[in-house]
Amino acid sequence: MMIDVYEAAKPKMAPLLDPDFLPAALWNRAFLKAVEESGRGVPLAIGLERDGGQVAVYKTRLFPSGQEKNWDRANFFYVERLVKSLLWVKGGWKITIGGSPVVGHQLKKAYLPGGMRAFDAEFMGRVYEQDFVVEVTEYEGVPEEHEKTEQAGGHLEGCRIGFDAGGSDRKVAAVKDGKVLFSDETVWHPKINEDPDYHFAGILDSVKRAAQHLPRIDAIGVSSAGIYINNRTMVASLFIKVPPELFHAKVKDIYPRLAREMGSVPLEVRNDGDVTALAGAAALKDTNILGIAMGTSEAVGYVDGKGHLTGWLNELAFAPVDYNSQAMVDEWSGDFGCGVKYFSQDAVIKLAPIAGIQLDAGLTPAEKLSAVQKLVEAGHQGAEKIFASIGSYLGYTLAHYSDFYKIKHLLILGRVTSGKGGALILEKAREVVDGEFPELGKLEFHLPGESDRRVGQAIAAAGLPRIS
Repeated sequence: MMIDVYEAAKPKMAPLLDPDFLPAALWNRAFLKAVEESGRGVPLAIGLERDGGQVAVYKTRLFPSGQEKNWDRANFFYVERLVKSLLWVKGGWKITIGGSPVVGHQLKKAYLPGGMRAFDAEFMGRVYEQDFVVEVTEYEGVPEEHEKTEQAGGHLEGCRIGFDAGGSDRKVAAVKDGKVLFSDETVWHPKINEDPDYHFAGILDSVKRAAQHLPRIDAIGVSSAGIYINNRTMVASLFIKVPPELFHAKVKDIYPRLAREMGSVPLEVRNDGDVTALAGAAALKDTNILGIAMGTSEAVGYVDGKGHLTGWLNELAFAPVDYNSQAMVDEWSGDFGCGVKYFSQDAVIKLAPIAGIQLDAGLTPAEKLSAVQKLVEAGHQGAEKIFASIGSYLGYTLAHYSDFYKIKHLLILGRVTSGKGGALILEKAREVVDGEFPELGKLEFHLPGESDRRVGQAIAAAGLPRIS
């Protein structure tokens, strides 16, 4: 059975530079089809509890346990990959597995200290400030779904500053009554600096320069890579080199400190992916928008059918999209096939040698990306194949994401989408969706103008705070 699933999961339009790419969407669909055709499928429910007692529930089907070894292996592989995706889409400090004790206890072992998913358990424990738990129960024992959404952004009145903290550059915008008076971006290196004073000084420098273009400051909105709860930094790769004791002392409240420094003005901090989606909702005047910012990492945000933010993590950089076990491993999480290696500057750098492009090892990741982008603009065929391959990744992955999000519009931003490369990504993604997933045919693709791609998130961030 396993062989049949893997054969059925082979893409018809594999990335030009990565023919062994095994799309999560195709593997999952092949698995579920095999379960259905067996006539012996059993129900499985997965519950994920996060802050505020919110619970997300996902229901699916498996082969019965203990009857065929191939079935047991396939069951665990399917559920392990699915739960990891759900965890990084929705978030949670507690997983409840109902309906399969065998798979449930395997998963429980995986999330123990020293287990294959220990990183994920430790990470979620930090985010929600609770011990991570996996509970195994009957199908009916999984808690009922309970989720809430919230309105955010879109405020235009007054004098506002929007700040966007990326891994390669920081961007800022001064906005008065909806009109952009000033915008700027500055290269910085937050991911290699241990001293949080470096980060604070850079943030403050950008904000103060924007403030010079406004008569006063009524509010500051921040778009920042990482996870933020109540404007506090819970986890963020921007501060990956900062020692834990300094993180707690100087990073968790880095943005509230900024607001105090600027006169205790109203502040709102959101993940940069959510800000991407809000920017798209405002520009398109529509909902069900998935925003993907491809830069230092993959940042994702989502606006639902009501035009609200869901409160989900949307940290899809860690969600698996390639089920090829030989796929590149993410250095941080230690897992293979995760989104960060497919939808960020890492993807470009990964594919460059295969495309016949040798990059100077002394360059920073951002400089390597820039070097490849210059080749694209010059018509280098190998460089073009890099971005076309990322487009293939994206087309197949959108089908996977559609299992968790209702998507009407896809909006992509970020440094990777600049110039000709961005157009190549979307062109190939459309081709894959049209050819492999006709059920997603109504999905609309959007690539904002160059200026919006560069500083659009800072401008959208300015509209986050509500002024009393």
